[in-house]
Amino acid sequence: MASIFTKIINGEIPCYKVAEDDNFIAFLDVNPNAKGHTLCVPKQEIDKVFDMEEDHYLALMKFSRKVAKALEKTVACKRIGVSVIGLEVPHVHVHLIPLNEMGEMTFKQKVSLSPEQFENLAKDIQANL
Repeated sequence: MASIFTKIINGEIPCYKVAEDDNFIAFLDVNPNAKGHTLCVPKQEIDKVFDMEEDHYLALMKFSRKVAKALEKTVACKRIGVSVIGLEVPHVHVHLIPLNEMGEMTFKQKVSLSPEQFENLAKDIQANL
């Protein structure tokens, strides 16, 4: 069965897309730890990050870096936190989280945004790519 991320990639589920190329997609997390929490996901459904071919893994990190730099220009923060956990969805994904305090990386603290705020934020990040 396809992961929720594969369904997003295939257009079956909508997302607030930030960036996309032939191999990866980045979109805003709809249950964010902080404003701008973004997921970078390979289009190929792979469960574990270290099961990726090395070149594909390095390309994901390069793509994630590009998105993180745009995110940092868009959302006021001290830095962009990076996490690869992967237990909640069996499809590799890199969390990029704008941080102002350590609590924002706990995955317990969440923020709420309206659909309009998500849309505007996605557009603002795209403008900084």
